[in-house]
Amino acid sequence: MSHDFDAQRAETYAVFEGIQAEVDLPDIADIDYAFVAQNDADWDAAEAALTEAGFECEPVEDEDGRPYLAACLPDQPLTAMAIWLGEEAATQRAMVHGFLPDGWGFSA
Repeated sequence: MSHDFDAQRAETYAVFEGIQAEVDLPDIADIDYAFVAQNDADWDAAEAALTEAGFECEPVEDEDGRPYLAACLPDQPLTAMAIWLGEEAATQRAMVHGFLPDGWGFSA
């Protein structure tokens, strides 16, 4: 599975800068990453790989009932670079097991 990490990074930075321009952000937050399963996805292996890398993982459903894998890095500096570094690491691990990135969010 090929992936354009440069485009993903550029989008992450652009989205973060847009959010930062609109609201006051906390210095530290839990950063959440979402991954959608492809046909060959191995949920258990993806969760194990992400957990081993320090992410807190759980399968969840969006508001329409579609399942996805949530991976969280708690208590992170809330910067575009911190979000991207976690996103890149999580994406690399999740893709190996049949998941594609589907965004990120954060909670203070």
